[in-house]
Amino acid sequence: MNKVRQWKRLLQPYEQAVEELKVKFKAIRKEYRDMSEYSPIEFVTGRVKKISSIIEKSHRNGIDESLIEEQMEDIAGIRIMCQFQDDIYSVVNIIRNRDGKDLKIVYEKDYIRNEKTSGYKSYHMIIKYPVQTAYGEKEILAEIQIRTLAMNFWATIEHSLNYKYKQNMPERIKDRLKASAEAAAKLDLEMCEIRNEIIKAQLMFEEKSNVIRDIVDSIRVLHSSGEQEKALNFQEEFDEICNSGDQEALDNLLYEIKEVMPRYQLFKNNASEEA
Repeated sequence: MNKVRQWKRLLQPYEQAVEELKVKFKAIRKEYRDMSEYSPIEFVTGRVKKISSIIEKSHRNGIDESLIEEQMEDIAGIRIMCQFQDDIYSVVNIIRNRDGKDLKIVYEKDYIRNEKTSGYKSYHMIIKYPVQTAYGEKEILAEIQIRTLAMNFWATIEHSLNYKYKQNMPERIKDRLKASAEAAAKLDLEMCEIRNEIIKAQLMFEEKSNVIRDIVDSIRVLHSSGEQEKALNFQEEFDEICNSGDQEALDNLLYEIKEVMPRYQLFKNNASEEA
């Protein structure tokens, strides 16, 4: 078997694993969206290392060619992008819940809470993934990187610069990269806080809408129970409060209405039964 064919046979299971994992994570994202729920997965990419990169890394790390499959963890790579930093840990938990089912987690590296000195941030999970090939089942190592869009942008630039300078990056460039990593981290934090403010505002709006609905329904019941005067008084108070938008006043009004509601509802039900 010639060298090219050997490499092709070695890499085929990795290519299959990347495609299968991409499909699985995209299916998870689709499931969230089909249920009209927020998906922590923004998008998914994957790749298999080029032969030249595998050989270069094996020489750099002193890995014998016969041990590449056992000792090189990132021949197959999956990258999951998230909008917010909190989403990263949601994705980590999704993967952990699959551990022992369709994959096995070997170990994890949290470079977010323990960032590298360069400023690099990402969450790495090394897994074993079984692939069904024409020659039987083969379990391969794969690396899953989970990061925000800002982290990915920074890491892409840093990788390109390392390639350009052959791992001998000038100190001034390293310092600028470090500063830009801090700026990216601040951006992630700020966007997360903004997202939380939006969620808080949405919950408050939903709560207010529910109270208003209950008040309107209750006033309608009072009207139908023959208590037009009470209903009119509550309606006038409701109109005044709505103009001010005071949530506490709305809550108090609903409480007042409910205080008189039970006996009128009971009266109405008894009248219906007698009829």
